[in-house]
Amino acid sequence: MLKGKTAIITGGSRGIGEAIACEFASLGVNIAVIYAGNKQDAEKVCQKCEKNYGVKAKAYQCDVSIFETVKETVANIRDEFGTIHILVNNAGITSDGLCAMMKEDAFDKVISTNLKGAFNFIRHCTGMFLKNREGCIINIASVVGLTGNAGQSNYAASKAGLIGLTKSVAKELASRGIRCNAIAPGFIRTDMTESQADNPLLAAIPLGRMGETADVAKAAAYLATAQYVTGEVLRVDGGIAM
Repeated sequence: MLKGKTAIITGGSRGIGEAIACEFASLGVNIAVIYAGNKQDAEKVCQKCEKNYGVKAKAYQCDVSIFETVKETVANIRDEFGTIHILVNNAGITSDGLCAMMKEDAFDKVISTNLKGAFNFIRHCTGMFLKNREGCIINIASVVGLTGNAGQSNYAASKAGLIGLTKSVAKELASRGIRCNAIAPGFIRTDMTESQADNPLLAAIPLGRMGETADVAKAAAYLATAQYVTGEVLRVDGGIAM
């Protein structure tokens, strides 16, 4: 069902993004990896996809928060791959701190990357989706966008906004055969969560363990093929937010 299609994966050079890129590649999807600064890691992901699965893969440096930069990047991907069928908005950053003491810049940067970055890519990919009369958008949110989290008001706001964006875009584009869903991961073992290894909330996970990036990648593969699912928020959190 997915073989020969093309997916953009933002934040695709490591962690959840890398896992999704490899999962999609295993299903025959050509991959455009968007990275912020680590070209070497992004190219390693592309090499892994090409070598292990025989698909086409290419890395593109892009600041997802800048509207015109995203427009140019999407145009370059279209020129290279012909069109785009799947968009995974995974790029995200944190800058934690209590709201009462948070600096404006820390709030703005997180919102600009996590939320506006997703809007930028949706905005510039939608034309191709409309032309193809099909498209799949998967936004990587977070359970903290559903529950909130002390010390992460900026991150939680960005992820809650992403969920609202997901539902609105799903309603706008459903009649044209374009689906938009979100995944809300919980505690997933990545570089970003290394500092959370001793978090007492881990003991509250009903399934009793931290998640793996492969758990999120499998959920993304499901949403990429679930033709009758749109506007959904799929928690991959071991049950912590149920």
